[in-house]
Amino acid sequence: MSKSVLLAAAIAVSATADDSGAELDRQLRRVNIDPQQFTSAYWRQHGERALQHALTVQPIQRKAQNIILFIGDGNGVTSVTATRIFDGQSRGLAGEEHLLSFELLPHVALAKTYNTNQQTPDSAGTMTAIMTGVKTAAGVVGLGPEVELGNCHTPPTLPLRSLLDDARARNKATGIVTTARVTHATPAAIYAHAAHRNWESDGDIPASMQPCGEDIASQLVAATNPMDVVLGGGRANFLPATMADPEYPEQSGKRQDGRNLIAEWQQHNSAGRYLWNAEQFAALPEDFTGNILGLFEPSHLHYEVDREALNGNEPSLSAMTAAAIERLAKNRNGFFLMVEAGRIDHGHHAGNAYRALTDGQELSRAVQVALDKTNAENTLIIVTADHSHVITMAGYPTRGNPILGQVVPNDSRGHASDSPQLAGDGKPYTTLSYSNGRGYGYADNPAERYRSPATAGRHLEAGETTTSKDYHQEALVPMGSETHGGEDVVIYARGPWAHLLHGVQEQNYLYHVMRYALNYGDE
Repeated sequence: MSKSVLLAAAIAVSATADDSGAELDRQLRRVNIDPQQFTSAYWRQHGERALQHALTVQPIQRKAQNIILFIGDGNGVTSVTATRIFDGQSRGLAGEEHLLSFELLPHVALAKTYNTNQQTPDSAGTMTAIMTGVKTAAGVVGLGPEVELGNCHTPPTLPLRSLLDDARARNKATGIVTTARVTHATPAAIYAHAAHRNWESDGDIPASMQPCGEDIASQLVAATNPMDVVLGGGRANFLPATMADPEYPEQSGKRQDGRNLIAEWQQHNSAGRYLWNAEQFAALPEDFTGNILGLFEPSHLHYEVDREALNGNEPSLSAMTAAAIERLAKNRNGFFLMVEAGRIDHGHHAGNAYRALTDGQELSRAVQVALDKTNAENTLIIVTADHSHVITMAGYPTRGNPILGQVVPNDSRGHASDSPQLAGDGKPYTTLSYSNGRGYGYADNPAERYRSPATAGRHLEAGETTTSKDYHQEALVPMGSETHGGEDVVIYARGPWAHLLHGVQEQNYLYHVMRYALNYGDE
């Protein structure tokens, strides 16, 4: 048998493959990998080149003018590995040899993600640790572990000072970009303080807790020193329940207090610009210096693969990142920017690896935008995840096997087989699967099932393939939603004091490195 593999030759991010995945399957082809390409000499030369490059890396020990923090929400090690292979295969490569933009950054560490009260964490507690230097309980935003979840009457604790406060103290511009709601747990930890991450609008706060303080959306608008750029979703949390959404008239706002927070923001930022669609975003002048509030969906933004297919009237993560950097860079004192690829997390929760990986590709593009638009000598760029997911990569697939495909093993001579590997039940299985989730075929309400029990896991519907964008990978444990994972996540970094990110660290260490980079030489 010839040395050949199955390769996903050109899986475009904006592909409009139908739900059956037939178009993607037509893109699968056999290609020959030159058996002489990966000889002993190749690997010796490859390792030597890597060593010589490593010897050129020198620490940059100067104050950081700018900091850009990228959060791939839920983008754990397996998620990154699968995205790397998927992205490489999208480019016609075998995939395993590929590297995402942020995997080329010179400094790498691991972060322990547990919350103070939970072994497997949530985004509120993890992002609070990253932004304030204090680990806290799951579900708590911007407050210490002394607070009881959902109870703001517990012994009072002062709101934790965040890196946003440090940046503002330096008269730097500040901003957030996210594909989730701007009031969601990760971006909320940048600017808000709440005993529960779900208190995004006033109607979300129980009546017994209403006197304790403002909801998260109100805190964003009420800031006496507002962020220069806020781009993402979550429009409904800023509009009263009596007002129809401008894009979806059948929907209305969520606020029960009658306030229109968007109008309030416009009143306080008369020189600013409010945006709610892609046309307004595209029309923003390059020399614009006012504050920007962009709320492009009532809730989360679309998955990247669905944006064009659904005519999503919103910009991409990479486009928002570019616009934010261009606007914030106009401040001569520098800036702090947080960019979140929030929907990686949601794709995994749904057990839908295709959407998680394509949003991971968009994160890589957004990071590349930041690398291209900044200078390593004065800009600290950090790329990490708040937590991981229970996605697994298993079996013994041959080199270049489609990462979303069924496991095709090697034969007895180490060459690619012509047939998928069969499990103990006589059925093939996919390289990617989840430890728990809806891929098992479970849901409390049968109408909400992503897959029925008859078609769950390795039982495919007529015309369906595992490479379909709507395919939900098999799960071992039946649950209504796949859960987070508890293992460490990777930190990638470049720029001033990035070399301080090394080894295995508690997640709150990230704040202390960023703060030191901002304040170096002054304290």
